[in-house]
Amino acid sequence: MAQNHTRSADARNGNNGTDGKRPPGRPRSEESRQSILRSTLKLLKQPGGFPELSIEAIAADANVGKTTVYRWWPTKAALVADAFSTSADEELRFPNTGSVQRDMSLQMRRLIRIFRSKRGKVVAALLAGGQSDPELIEAFRDRFLWPRRKQAYQTLQRGIDRGELPADSDLDLVLDLLYGPIYMRFLIRHHKLDESFADDICALVLQGLKRQPHHRKLESAKPQLRTVL
Repeated sequence: MAQNHTRSADARNGNNGTDGKRPPGRPRSEESRQSILRSTLKLLKQPGGFPELSIEAIAADANVGKTTVYRWWPTKAALVADAFSTSADEELRFPNTGSVQRDMSLQMRRLIRIFRSKRGKVVAALLAGGQSDPELIEAFRDRFLWPRRKQAYQTLQRGIDRGELPADSDLDLVLDLLYGPIYMRFLIRHHKLDESFADDICALVLQGLKRQPHHRKLESAKPQLRTVL
């Protein structure tokens, strides 16, 4: 009975009954999840890419069972998109420096840095495979693109609130104009993709957007001037 009492006390105190402390490290399930994500990224970089990648191979490399993988991800596409998104999450958060142009440029520079790294091969595999696999491109949109696009909306809205951008700015169009050239150079490779490209795009798009309301006012004033003349 005394032994059982000691074990109960240990459980209440949250230790393993040996030295009065919790075992170090994360819970086993989280360790397995992180191992699966790492294995996915590693195997995706190998010859064959996404089409040749299998849940069985990922599970074996991560030293877990297939059921453990399916516990978190319903499909291979969802797992691959999640693996890349998780690896880039901290790097691609939008800063808040007080300048919308600087905020966007810094984040876009980080995206270019990732595209130029080994993880760029993962993005290329996702986008290439997604052209013939609707499930894959949907997973990429849902798990990588949209979460960051929502953050970008907030960044642009801060710029509108500070008077840096017109209140009627089409945020989706602005983001397509900012990021479209990056994806084009990344995929087509017709020109060098370096971090300074982000500064050039932001200057062209955001500075142009600032001048847009002025041009609209001039256009609306022209008929009145003709009437007077």
